[in-house]
Amino acid sequence: MPQQYPPQAQPYGTPHPAGWQPPPPPKSRVGLILGIVGGVVGLVVLGSVGLWVVGTQSTGGFPEAEYKLALPETVLDGEYKLAQDLSDSEGRQVEEEADGAFDARDVTAAVAQYAPAKEGTEGALIVSGMYGRFKNTDAARDNMLKGAAGVSSIKVVVPPEDYTPGDSELTISCQVVTQNQAGSEITYPMCAWADGNTGASVAELSVESVGQDASEVDVEAFAERTLQVRSELRQPIS
Repeated sequence: MPQQYPPQAQPYGTPHPAGWQPPPPPKSRVGLILGIVGGVVGLVVLGSVGLWVVGTQSTGGFPEAEYKLALPETVLDGEYKLAQDLSDSEGRQVEEEADGAFDARDVTAAVAQYAPAKEGTEGALIVSGMYGRFKNTDAARDNMLKGAAGVSSIKVVVPPEDYTPGDSELTISCQVVTQNQAGSEITYPMCAWADGNTGASVAELSVESVGQDASEVDVEAFAERTLQVRSELRQPIS
């Protein structure tokens, strides 16, 4: 009688059919943000490029240079900290396009990415702006949002609307966009302001932006946050 051997134990429990592959781990929305932010930065910058050239060939009517944009170490009362000052890299194309524009004089870019100051929190606040002496600011503000909407990977899902948040008389225009990035759809608000000396577009992403429904974005609240960002960046020229 041939010798009998006990069956070998399966090292990982119940055997699986040939060719079986374990299911991939679920995507982490936190990890996705890290890959998404880099792609968004460049697109937000595009919203500012070449969009002050909306006037006529007049050399008069420019305001005095009284304010500039600084990039402080923190914004929104310390909620975000400066992660990258991109003024000398991404900001160059803003300055190059504005050079010789009919509606802009003495332009300097202020472009930055801010990261959440709270440890373990993922997200970004992206500012793409410039300062100098500007005319036709209403058109420039509107065109900053149109510029972002003209990027092929961005779709406007809530059209631009004007707000005058708080006690300010300043108009801030905001929209909500979706963008396919890193294999996921993200939805986030984008607002813009423009005055005689400063102008910028601001976008904010968080973990909730991944797969978020546009109706869940509180655009009016972000207009108020944009006004606060402006107050923290806009400094008198000494």
